[in-house]
Amino acid sequence: MEKHIEAPIKKDVANSLHAGDYVYITGTIYTARDAAHKRMYEALGRGEELPVDIREQMIYYMGPSPAREGRPIGSAGPTTASRMDKYAPQLLDLGLGAMIGKGKRSPEVIEAIKRNQSVYFAAVGGAGALLSKCIKKSEVVAYDDLGTEAIRKLEVEDFPVVVVIDCEGNNLYETAIREYRTLKEE
Repeated sequence: MEKHIEAPIKKDVANSLHAGDYVYITGTIYTARDAAHKRMYEALGRGEELPVDIREQMIYYMGPSPAREGRPIGSAGPTTASRMDKYAPQLLDLGLGAMIGKGKRSPEVIEAIKRNQSVYFAAVGGAGALLSKCIKKSEVVAYDDLGTEAIRKLEVEDFPVVVVIDCEGNNLYETAIREYRTLKEE
């Protein structure tokens, strides 16, 4: 099913999404990769506030290339989500509404998604130049010293993703394999 949603994501919207849904996101999302996640994790360990209020927000696991003239950002493809698995459950427990990346997630992340009624989206790997066309504005909001791994605030319009893991823990990567095997056997 195809759906259009607004970011940040409300719980009722997250609950309405199902693994396999095609979703177009419009609104504000944030980027953060390995180094930013590590820094946020360490800040929380010291009892400090995060640089961004993550409640109901979406974090896109992306490290952009430099912007070309007249564009807000360069190529903006997803990075492998499993590299953030160590940090994701804590952020989900703090209210993170959704994550965007590519690839599988650990059982701990899946449990945290279910526990917090969140969602994991996949963006198409290798399509960073096309995805960047959906980004209308980009600004660094934290950890500027990390360069491409700084936390950025993005304004997106009809940003295309697929629900991989929904708030009930349904996992498209698993169901698609089962469906393929069933079709193959027929």
